[in-house]
Amino acid sequence: MQFIRKTIYGAVLLLSAFGFSACSDYLDKENSTELDLELVFNDKERVEGWLGYIYSGIPDPYLGYLQRTGWDILSDDITPSERYRQFSGWGVIPFILGEWTTNSNWDASFWSAFPQRIREANIFMQRVHALSEQGITPTEVDYMKAECRFMKAYYYALLANTYGGIPFAPDEITPTNFNLGDLMVGQTPYDKVIDWCDKELLAASRILPAKYTEPRKYGRATSVMCLAVRARMLLYAASPLVNGNPDYANYKNAAGENIFSTTYDANKWKKAAQACKELIQTAEANGYKLYEVTNANGDIDPFMSYQDMMFKRFDEGNTEILFPRPGGNDYGYYEALATPLRSSGNGGLGVTQSLVDAFFTENGLPITDPASGYQETGFSTADEDRTDTKWGTVCNGGHITRQGTYNMYCHREPRFYISVVFNKAYFYSENRAYNMFRGDGTETDNNGTHDAPQNGYFVKKKVWYADNIKQGSKQYRPGILYRLGEAYLNYAEALNESDPGNADILVYLNKIRERAGVRPYTTGATDNDHIHVDLSNQDEMRKLIHAERRVELNCEGLRYDDLRRWKEAEQTLTGPFYGMNAAGRDANSFYRRTVYQTRLYKKAFYWFPIHQSEIDKNPNLRQAPYWE
Repeated sequence: MQFIRKTIYGAVLLLSAFGFSACSDYLDKENSTELDLELVFNDKERVEGWLGYIYSGIPDPYLGYLQRTGWDILSDDITPSERYRQFSGWGVIPFILGEWTTNSNWDASFWSAFPQRIREANIFMQRVHALSEQGITPTEVDYMKAECRFMKAYYYALLANTYGGIPFAPDEITPTNFNLGDLMVGQTPYDKVIDWCDKELLAASRILPAKYTEPRKYGRATSVMCLAVRARMLLYAASPLVNGNPDYANYKNAAGENIFSTTYDANKWKKAAQACKELIQTAEANGYKLYEVTNANGDIDPFMSYQDMMFKRFDEGNTEILFPRPGGNDYGYYEALATPLRSSGNGGLGVTQSLVDAFFTENGLPITDPASGYQETGFSTADEDRTDTKWGTVCNGGHITRQGTYNMYCHREPRFYISVVFNKAYFYSENRAYNMFRGDGTETDNNGTHDAPQNGYFVKKKVWYADNIKQGSKQYRPGILYRLGEAYLNYAEALNESDPGNADILVYLNKIRERAGVRPYTTGATDNDHIHVDLSNQDEMRKLIHAERRVELNCEGLRYDDLRRWKEAEQTLTGPFYGMNAAGRDANSFYRRTVYQTRLYKKAFYWFPIHQSEIDKNPNLRQAPYWE
């Protein structure tokens, strides 16, 4: 479809696509007839319906990131059964194998979907007015217009992050009597799009409230959402992929302009750091904070904190959520994919061995550090207890691992046990251990089909421990697009790049580690409570920050963008991918690092290609670099 496409004035706006269950009485409206604009904007329900359609393009952070956008699958976090490519909605699986061309279809359809909503936002801003007798006040109109400014900038930021060079006409409303040539828009340089989004997000943040007290408005744009999108966007814009990358020196638009700047600009990191700081200060001043569960003695329970952070609602005290997408989740489908077939699931959704290896050990060190105490071979000789936590009451009677567990999985940090299901891990809803051996003569969770663990693991992040697929029991989880924990890590990274040695780098890195129950870093000596680091060593700190992001943000749809913007995707996402031997029938054959998949990531893949049909239609478009 054309990037800037004509839609019929007063088109039927089907708000079922909006999926905001928490505010369905407010935004989920549906009209069944074609209406003229005057009628639409003189009716409160239809006004709200139009606004709801503008919101409806926000990607679902669960099924969207998993199937449609594929952000989790494209990274090295979540790994699905390859045979899921045969089923509807798993079209990104061939991409990770290198089977990606300019004719490949992508279910998320950002290129066609977002411009539609941007255009509807422009019409809305032009037409909306107060309807005092129906409850739409002038103040509410100002808010709704600011929401549209936010949504336009958000969609443009997502487009720029996906395609790099995009057509850009932020105030355009294509007339009904358009000429075809009017739609043949070329691409605007990346930095110009980012600069416009920056200004719009900042302006909208000055108008919108930091949060709403009315539950029906939960999910509508706030100043904190504006600042969250802005901070991440500027962090990405400062990163190596687009900040002076010489690989794109010859990538120009139809006007001969460089789509990406080939000159490194250190000020971009400073601007990103300032944006992250403003977000954090504004959020904390308005009551946002890391979600924490405390034990009876007042200490943080890292297990319950990290787990419940993905499940508790904002009105239940989870004010770590900065940008929610209420509703839209199929609360059973994701869980079913991570549940064994014999437990009524479709268990072909796992995690990679590289993610397993990324988690720290119990003492807060990486498994590659000789002082970590990590053992890869052999089996534990005793149960490992964490009975001093609330989480201990839901984990096998407080046993993190039982005697006889493979040492690779023993004495790891709390986030590991909330994110990964391994062989002999505790299956709460069935009060048993997982059995990943294939056909060993006992009941097994691995039947050797596509509905089985492909590399010896199931994903556990975002799966409620008590969900029971057999009984149809499933826990609500909020759709979280941005959270404060990420903002802390973004700030630490931007500071390290713009102001190495700044003390706040450790302050915000340690906030994450302390909530996670691992030893924080210090510039002093290593002891039982701290780990020494050289804060002045920018390279060392960069590695620590990247490692923390890998673990803290795992399976949240962010890893793929991190690998892209750091220019590490070609190395990390190409080659053999490992797990345990899923064909193994006993301990001797199962516990072996085994290649289950070989991936290919080409230089072109850093940017999604513009579909060839669009290139064929519009001579002013230039294909993303290295796709020609």
